[in-house]
Amino acid sequence: MFKKIAIGLGIIFLGFAGFILYGILFPISPPTTSTFSGQGLDITVDYSQPSKKGRLIFGEEGSEALQTYGNYWRLGANSATEITFSKDVNFAGQAIAAGTYRIYAVPGAESFEISLNSQLGVFLGAQEPDYSKDVVKVNAPVSSPSTEVETFTISFEESGSEILMNIAWDMTIVTVPISVQ
Repeated sequence: MFKKIAIGLGIIFLGFAGFILYGILFPISPPTTSTFSGQGLDITVDYSQPSKKGRLIFGEEGSEALQTYGNYWRLGANSATEITFSKDVNFAGQAIAAGTYRIYAVPGAESFEISLNSQLGVFLGAQEPDYSKDVVKVNAPVSSPSTEVETFTISFEESGSEILMNIAWDMTIVTVPISVQ
């Protein structure tokens, strides 16, 4: 009797371990890196890219949106999103020291609150950060792209002396200006 229970528990454990391993090796939202190099500055963002797949992405509470307004969002999927600056920068006008930070957002219909946080290495990014470790919070206005963005994307472009970090998904773009100090 004990042997049958042990075998049953072993099969359940192996099934669970296989499920976890499969999710790590073949994630639904693949990990990616977005980089910028210019003006003597290197920026790297490590995040995972979920896709829209016909879902409502942003919306009010009760709208069945994937990400409701006013609530924490890790800016991607899987692990917490991290951003690295090779030099001291101004992040939407706020001074930030060179280094790596967890970056997350609280979306709103008109603007996103974008935060940099010193808590790093968080595997399950769905876990809210330790807000006492926030280094900076900035508000970035929402605009709309000309076409729907199916896969969540963080990209960079130069605009004069500024680097624009564009966060785009569905019919939403949020741009954060960054400049070298």
